[in-house]
Amino acid sequence: MPMDTFLIVNAGSSSVKFQVFAVDGDGGLRRQIKGQMDGVGSRPRLRATGPAGDTLAERAYPVESVPDVPAALMLASAWLRDELQLSPLAVGHRVVHGGPDYDRAVLIDHGVVARLENFTALAPLHQPHNLAPIRSLLAKFPSLPQVACFDTAFHRDHDEVADHYAIPRQFYDEGIRRYGFHGLSYEYIANTLPNVAPEIAEARVIIAHLGSGASMCAIHGGRSVESTMGFAALDGLPMGTRTGQIDPGVVLYLMTAKGMSPAQLQDFLYRDCGLKGLSGVSNDMRELQDSSDPRAAFAVDYFVYRAALHAGMLAAALQGLDAFIFTAGIGENSVGDCGAARMARNISRSGRQCPTRAADILRGQPHPRLHRANR
Repeated sequence: MPMDTFLIVNAGSSSVKFQVFAVDGDGGLRRQIKGQMDGVGSRPRLRATGPAGDTLAERAYPVESVPDVPAALMLASAWLRDELQLSPLAVGHRVVHGGPDYDRAVLIDHGVVARLENFTALAPLHQPHNLAPIRSLLAKFPSLPQVACFDTAFHRDHDEVADHYAIPRQFYDEGIRRYGFHGLSYEYIANTLPNVAPEIAEARVIIAHLGSGASMCAIHGGRSVESTMGFAALDGLPMGTRTGQIDPGVVLYLMTAKGMSPAQLQDFLYRDCGLKGLSGVSNDMRELQDSSDPRAAFAVDYFVYRAALHAGMLAAALQGLDAFIFTAGIGENSVGDCGAARMARNISRSGRQCPTRAADILRGQPHPRLHRANR
């Protein structure tokens, strides 16, 4: 008898990450498959593992057979169906921006897709790629239920004062407000803490999601209070290729004095700045750490400095700080001199006595006040 399964999809510009969950006898979910189709449009490759980490698939495809992300998802779906006899009951999608319309997961139809397309300009590196496989599945399997889960939804409980910009109220009413991002990551950690670290589950906690895209979130009682990102996935911490916080006057200057068009500015701010722009070497923290180029060292210094400043801002919003959690690529893996440890020293110097060792609390290991969250 076929298992009842659900397919979860996180689509990017050149890859599709997916997981398959089965319904167990108690009505809970257990992960059966974790996979990824990457190299889309260049060197397509499917990798998938089972619940014990055993390899289920490791194969390359001709580039012409996987020209785009929707094609990659269709190939992965065909592999699940033909080789594993799995046909999901429904598909869940990570969608970065839900705008003012969606404060929780929503069942997708063509009207929902049309509304979500309105937010593409606010998350140009993500939203188009999140929506492309949704449209493809709607066209090919119109009766298959699809659900959108939003990175912005976790932050929708902020006090109104936290979400305003100092511009006329009419613009807030039109949707120009601080949304915050990486909410699915933060919500997962907040929901997991009661089981693995109950003594801080209701406490004042800062979670640092530090990857190519980076942000921090202040939570209290498991609820988002403040976030470093705002209207678009551009504000706050410096990122791999994105500026992070920048004086709007710089943007005006680039338009008036440097003659940049809106399209050029968007490309510049999202793709040519951040660690890449600062270093002139790479947008990858690992490569910067290994580089002997002084510009690489400066980019790392800048990242750590700005991250500590934003942590102080979030601690002020919480009116104190009980725990600090690191997650995502830099947060989970960069615990040496360029990552979590340096940030922890900066936070400790500010008066908060946090240990400088990062522990895998979400793996149930012993944990001090400073944690690393591996998911």
